[in-house]
Amino acid sequence: MQFTESELAGAYLIALERHADERGFFARTFCEREFAAHGLPVHFPQCNLSRNRKRGTLRGMHYAAAPSAESKIVRCVAGAIHDVIVDLRADSSTYLKSTSVELSAENGLALFVPAGMAHGFITLSDDTDVFYHMGDFFLADAARGFRWNDPQFDLEWPLTPTVMSARDADYPDFKPEPGGV
Repeated sequence: MQFTESELAGAYLIALERHADERGFFARTFCEREFAAHGLPVHFPQCNLSRNRKRGTLRGMHYAAAPSAESKIVRCVAGAIHDVIVDLRADSSTYLKSTSVELSAENGLALFVPAGMAHGFITLSDDTDVFYHMGDFFLADAARGFRWNDPQFDLEWPLTPTVMSARDADYPDFKPEPGGV
């Protein structure tokens, strides 16, 4: 795997090293030693799959408040997404900054998102599946979110959402919590 640090401190884009032949290709998607060598967590006690039937489906912006340590590895295994992260760690050099990347089954890229960052995506094609390795168990009491178009962040989305949960649509603008995320 090839690790490239993103514009946000501690977030990494992870590219596959494909070993191709007439059958297709083989690639490692996770290696404890390689993640540890980059100072990244190696314990992921939960994995999730998000199936999205329609292009324009938006999920986000989600984050977990303390005491959760919800880092994640996000990979699109079918279709394509525009993936967005926002740094909510008050002690970070990139606090309140954002970045985005296209993840697709075709490009094989993954994004490591450190704990303390918000995450969201919009699907760029029908029938898109997103697979997550989660760095902590889901804690419902720690689940938080803010509006996908919060003017404080001026996030750029390549298209207007057409499908979104009521919860995501009703999130307020971001307000820092006492003690940070």
